[in-house]
Amino acid sequence: MSTKAKIKAALKERSNAKKASGNLRFFKTGKGEYGEGDRFFGVSVPDQRAVARQFRDVPLTEIGNLLDDKIHECRLTALLILVERIRRADDNEKCEIVDLYLEKIDRVNNWDLVDSSADKILGAYLIDHDRAVLDELVTSGHLWRQRIAMIATYHFIKHNDFKDALRIARNLRDHEHDLIHKAVGWMLREIGNRNKPTLEKFLKQHYQRMPRTMLRYAIERFPERQRQRYLQGKIK
Repeated sequence: MSTKAKIKAALKERSNAKKASGNLRFFKTGKGEYGEGDRFFGVSVPDQRAVARQFRDVPLTEIGNLLDDKIHECRLTALLILVERIRRADDNEKCEIVDLYLEKIDRVNNWDLVDSSADKILGAYLIDHDRAVLDELVTSGHLWRQRIAMIATYHFIKHNDFKDALRIARNLRDHEHDLIHKAVGWMLREIGNRNKPTLEKFLKQHYQRMPRTMLRYAIERFPERQRQRYLQGKIK
């Protein structure tokens, strides 16, 4: 049995048919929806993390094979293994992990896959490397690549480095998709949690044109009176 087959079998042992059915709706897998055609075993994230820890030392080629699988939990578990690996990898392996992530980026194709990996893999690597790839992702016109670019900046934000996050937020401000609105608003909120004046400066320039969901996420932690002033367009 191949390593991929062993990992898949370990996940299937933890499957739950009821949860799998619920995930089909939760992750919008219907025709024309963002997760169209995705399939699930119905494995909880804690169980996937346990499997990831069990197989964290498998060759990167096997992780790549797992990322190609049609089952959602196989792809998420592959990403969780990469997250485990990059935390303790040397420089050469970090580069190999990021190369694999970018090679298989089209398999990072739902919001939970993005949010579990983008900052921890791509962001963590780019904190001290050339970040031009983020602009390539933003301008790709591809929903998940754009969300990856935005969420990758979370690692920079945690280090009080806001420049790229603010630039990408500007570039995605007029995006049509709710999942981008939420991602941008979330990252702006995280900037505000660390440096509220920086967020307020950005909002004063952009809040009147920001989609409502994006704005609500960004100002979620503001005092209620201030939140209402933004929502009512009364901030000058």
